[in-house]
Amino acid sequence: MAEEDRDGATAGVRSPNHRDLISTLPDVILQTILSSLPTKFAIRTSILSKQWRHVWCNTPSLNFEWCGSYLGADPINETLAHYKAQKMMSFHLCLTAIKNTPYIESWIEFVKSRNVENMTIDLGSRASSDYTIPDSFYINSYVKQLTLRLAFHDRMIPRGSVCWTSLKVLVLRNCNLFDGSTIPKILSGCPVLESLTLYMCRCYNLKVLDLSKSLRLTTLEIANNCWVSGQIHIVAPHIHNLTLTVPPYWPCNLVDVSSLTEARLDIGFNSQEAFDADFLQQFVQNIIEKLRNVDKLTFGEKFIKILSLVELRCLPLPLFKFKALTFETMISQYAIPGMVKLVQSSRELKKLTVHIKDEGRIIPDEFLDYYLKCHGSKTDKTWTSEARLFKNIIRENVESMHMASFMELVLKITKTLENMVIRFGSYLEERRFEELLDMVPVLSHENNNVSIVLGSTTKSDQTFFVSMKVRSNV
Repeated sequence: MAEEDRDGATAGVRSPNHRDLISTLPDVILQTILSSLPTKFAIRTSILSKQWRHVWCNTPSLNFEWCGSYLGADPINETLAHYKAQKMMSFHLCLTAIKNTPYIESWIEFVKSRNVENMTIDLGSRASSDYTIPDSFYINSYVKQLTLRLAFHDRMIPRGSVCWTSLKVLVLRNCNLFDGSTIPKILSGCPVLESLTLYMCRCYNLKVLDLSKSLRLTTLEIANNCWVSGQIHIVAPHIHNLTLTVPPYWPCNLVDVSSLTEARLDIGFNSQEAFDADFLQQFVQNIIEKLRNVDKLTFGEKFIKILSLVELRCLPLPLFKFKALTFETMISQYAIPGMVKLVQSSRELKKLTVHIKDEGRIIPDEFLDYYLKCHGSKTDKTWTSEARLFKNIIRENVESMHMASFMELVLKITKTLENMVIRFGSYLEERRFEELLDMVPVLSHENNNVSIVLGSTTKSDQTFFVSMKVRSNV
């Protein structure tokens, strides 16, 4: 039998001694729980009872994002009118329509008045517009983390000074940085900046990204940016961690990364028209020379394939001091030469991780064959004997024998390796994983004891790992 709660609402069938345990929690805990929800859903809890009616009004976070329906200005304005918290920890705004644009400045001023520390403004979900970020946006002494994503035609043009004196993490996505003065002006206004991400941004007339005055900036991520003036020179003497994914037609030059300890490198790929193998080989040679003393390196599949061309054409590469290497790639004929060269040239290598990635946007293998043929190479004779072992691998069906051959190859060409981790994509069948487990203990090699960890994602999306010791047979 249904009973009514103290506010007259139908509570459902329950025992007379039943207690709503969640409602007994202090408001501050309830508000923290509601902060993890889009604000649209947090507000709906107000119908539960009188106690819940105003809980959402004091949540430390507001999240306005598209939840399957149009997000207009009126609901946002009404929500802010009822919001009572004097201190806001985070604010997430994702707009879906151009007609909301006139309200953006007032919404930003509202959250600034609440001393927001973590702010995300996502304007990229709208149709193309022509919006310029207001000057008031660049004055905020409380924000510590800022993520800004714009639509294609929106622009960042700080006319006055930038004052983000507490900002530690800055992420700019799809931003039109307009001219060469924008980034330097932003950096000058962020004295405690620790992490900078530039993702698919566009900048005119910026020839040098000079981070030498950002003394606390230790993490830099640059991905698929368009430096309209051509090649960009990066001066980052204080960076410890670098992630670099460059488009094939606008690579960059690392002038100073003397403090770098960890890096991830890959090449963006869009179409055949953008594939200039000679240009990319020169880029790979130049950039890898600057990373020879880095401890930990991760290479994506496109970078590895270009490195294979460097090796097959007998172009010079330095010796490295990598202690940990990660390859994010399929194991194929087109990746093996680059991977083998990196392992052989890493005289202090202790750990090798190979993450077998599901197929994504890669450089097609026929592009590499065509390039080698144009340079007078006979494809079957050009590839190394190790690479030819992997010629007939089917990308969607990695054979356990091929993987065992790869691990055996690695064990033969390195004497310092202590740990090898192989992680498979979701396509590997459990049966093939079990086959591989049986092969690993009997691999032929002359290395000392090596710990091998195999990981796979099963059909139930559960990742499992098996670790074993492979002993030298000498």
